[in-house]
Amino acid sequence: QVQLVESGGGLVQAGGSLRLSCAPSGRTTVSAAMGWFRRAPGKEREFVAGIDWSGGSTSYADSVKGRFTISRVNARNTMYLQMNNLKSEDTAVYYCAATSGFGIRTVGSEYPYWGQGTQVTVSS
Repeated sequence: QVQLVESGGGLVQAGGSLRLSCAPSGRTTVSAAMGWFRRAPGKEREFVAGIDWSGGSTSYADSVKGRFTISRVNARNTMYLQMNNLKSEDTAVYYCAATSGFGIRTVGSEYPYWGQGTQVTVSS
């Protein structure tokens, strides 16, 4: 089973930027669509961004469109979430996830594999 490892979370000022990274542990290769989700305090998990197996197609939640960029470098087996112009409402635990298919999925239940989560805190 795929085991995902995340990094890059932290504390940042409103208007600042962070870059999250996600990769499977060991020698596992993820040749499938992937995505980022987040869970804010007291709220349910929500879709943030998704990317297809090749990185050729992406999808974003309306709340982050124009500010966040999802990408992947398949040669390095790594996915990224570049977060710019961060707002206090972006404060959440961010989760990397992988599907077992090729096309973008936006529903968490369609992602069998998840990372441990990384905390992003935006001060206002």
